[in-house]
Amino acid sequence: MPATLPARPIRAVAFDLDGLIFNTEHVFAMAAEQLFENRNRAMPDDLIRRMMGRRPPEGMWILKEALGSDEPVEAVQEECSERFLGLLDEHLSPMPGVFEMFAMLEERGLPKAVATSSPLRFLDNLMGRFDGLFERFEFALTAENVEHGKPNPEIYLKAASRLGVDPSEMMVFEDSEAGTNAASAAGAFVISVPHEHSQHHDFSNACRIADTLRDPLIAEVLNVASPA
Repeated sequence: MPATLPARPIRAVAFDLDGLIFNTEHVFAMAAEQLFENRNRAMPDDLIRRMMGRRPPEGMWILKEALGSDEPVEAVQEECSERFLGLLDEHLSPMPGVFEMFAMLEERGLPKAVATSSPLRFLDNLMGRFDGLFERFEFALTAENVEHGKPNPEIYLKAASRLGVDPSEMMVFEDSEAGTNAASAAGAFVISVPHEHSQHHDFSNACRIADTLRDPLIAEVLNVASPA
């Protein structure tokens, strides 16, 4: 079982993006539902769960198979993207506690990075909607920066290397099973933050599970794991 407290001081933090910083999993579920409705089909209950944490090409194959469509996967991805982007202006919002968490980490002097399975243009679209958000991170790693997507640990090993810390000195916030497993395999201290679309995931590899980013347990962990 993973340790519930870090074995080494936490010196840096990495955040997933979708469903962790922003409610994009909720918005994507709305877009996917529209795809199924347009084809007079019911969306499988476990579809979003199976897609979460994957890079877009991998997720789109799962979506295409669920649609039972002969359409090229590129066409499915294009339609889904158009519907998703059309919903963002009205429905995009930060996840609960995310900006308070940023402020707490900044007060403690802990550098932050984003490590997402989404492509760079998508990250730019989302983060560009909030003034000054880019500047709060040291860097962002996206789908283009890795050969292997989550649950492979590659993205978190690269994040730790660029942050200049051992993976065991990096706290990772994740909302999905695939992301949690990636961070755990990298050797990071991973706190999983499930939401409505991931609450039934297997988080057995998480070191701790938080209700939201406002959960007091996060401050508790940081209080005992601050650098000397």
